[in-house]
Amino acid sequence: MTQLQVGDMAPEFVLPASNGEDVSLSDYRGKNVVLYFYPKDMTTACIQESCDFRDANTEMLKRNTVILGISLDTVKSHQRFIEKKELPFLLLADVEHEVCELYGVWQLKKLYGREYMGLVRSTFLINEAGRLVQEWRKVRVKGHAEQVLDAVRQLQPAAAK
Repeated sequence: MTQLQVGDMAPEFVLPASNGEDVSLSDYRGKNVVLYFYPKDMTTACIQESCDFRDANTEMLKRNTVILGISLDTVKSHQRFIEKKELPFLLLADVEHEVCELYGVWQLKKLYGREYMGLVRSTFLINEAGRLVQEWRKVRVKGHAEQVLDAVRQLQPAAAK
């Protein structure tokens, strides 16, 4: 499989969402999309990342940008996570890691000398036309949401009131 590149059309997908509906990337054509992949609901770094995106959400929306989170967790797990952390955006369940594979974030990982396949924390910024305009792979959580927000600011000035 070829690696996804900036400038490519973002791979289309349909996944079950935390609101109980199926969501596709094309549902958001005409808006920018911050698509962030994270390993697991209710774990320390994933809580921090999701809450940082939560805190940036209002400004993202002013800039015609929606946030979607994807992990391997179930819809039920996502619903608990959203409720507990007051997340204002949808989380999508990729339990079979099909979308993770499309975006190249399902990779061989190593921990304590053990090798296994897992989701590598990554974020993709997709423009209104569905094209990948920026990517962050192997993300370090601290300051990441602000980096993404800066990229959104460059892509989309705030809407006039």
